[in-house]
Amino acid sequence: MMPWVDLRSSGVRVTRLVLGTAPLGGLFEPVSDEDADATFEAAWAAGIRAFDTAPHYGVGLAERRLGSFLASRPRSSYVVSTKVGRLLVPSPGPGPVDGVEGFYGTPCLSRVWDFSADGVRRSLADSLERLGLDRVDLVLIHDPDDPEHARQALDSGYPALRQLRSDGVIGAIGIGMNQVSVPSWFVARADLDCVLIAGRYSLLDSSAGLELLPLCAERGVAVLVGGVFNSGILADPAPGASYDYRPAPADLVERARRIRAVCAGYGLPIGAAALAFVLRNPAVTAALVGARTAAEIAEDVGYLARPVPDELFAELSAVGLLPDGAGS
Repeated sequence: MMPWVDLRSSGVRVTRLVLGTAPLGGLFEPVSDEDADATFEAAWAAGIRAFDTAPHYGVGLAERRLGSFLASRPRSSYVVSTKVGRLLVPSPGPGPVDGVEGFYGTPCLSRVWDFSADGVRRSLADSLERLGLDRVDLVLIHDPDDPEHARQALDSGYPALRQLRSDGVIGAIGIGMNQVSVPSWFVARADLDCVLIAGRYSLLDSSAGLELLPLCAERGVAVLVGGVFNSGILADPAPGASYDYRPAPADLVERARRIRAVCAGYGLPIGAAALAFVLRNPAVTAALVGARTAAEIAEDVGYLARPVPDELFAELSAVGLLPDGAGS
C-alpha cells in the first residue's frame, strides 16, 4: 500500500502520490469513459487513494468520471480534492467546441470566473452533485491570477470556505496555482492548510523553492507539487516535447537531455529523478501526477519505487543543472 502523509495539522491525509484528473477531463485530447475508468482502476490498484479534480477540467467531465468511479468504494477509503473559482454555465452556442482552454470531448458548458462567497458556495455545491458526495476533503481556490480575483478570493471566497471548514462540509482549505507570487501573498494573509503549486518546483523550474516553500514550512502549510514532469519534458525530453502546456523551447529540451544523461549514469530514467527531486524537499507533502492511461500510472508508480541517490543531485548541482531554489 502506498504510504499516507498528513496535510500538516488539518486532519486530512493524502497518499504520497495524488492522481490529478485534468487529463481524464480531456486535456490536450479526448479520453473515453472506458479509458478513464481503466486509469482510475490502475491508480487504485497501485495504492493511490487521493484524487484531485476541478470544475475546470473538462467543464465538469473529470468530476463526474471521478465520482462514478468512487461510487462503489467506501467513503472512508479515499480523499478527494476539488477547486473553486470557476462556475459552469450553459454555453450560448449550439454545441461544445473542442479545444476550449485545451480540453476536448467535453460537455456543452462554459466557465465563468467567480471567487465571491456566493460563487464559492455554489461552485462547491455543483461539484458535490457531480461527484455524488456530501463532502470533500480539500477545497483549493483555483487560479486567482488577476489581482481583482485574488482580492475577491481573500476577502469573500476564503471566509466562506473557512466557515464550510468549521461546519465540517470540507476538511481543509488551500490555493492551487501555477505561479508563485499570489500563493505566497495568500499564505501570508490567510489560515491555509495546503498549497498546490504546479510546474514551479521541478528540475527545470524550482522558483517555488525561493520563497513559497520556505514560507509554507514556516507557517505550517502543507505543499502538494503538481507538474512534476513539466507537462512531459521531464519524462521524455524528445524534440516536440511539451513544457508548461506548450511546445518546449529548444534550450529547455537540451537542458532536460543533459539532465537525462546524468541520470543514465546512475541507471535511472529522468522521470524517477524528477519525482524524487520534488519529494526530497522536506516542505513537500506529496506529489500530484496526471495520467490518462493505465500505462502512465504504472510508469509513475515505478518511478516512486526507484531509489535515487543524493549523489545524483549533487552532480546535477556541480554541473549547473539544478535551477535556482532547488537547494542542495
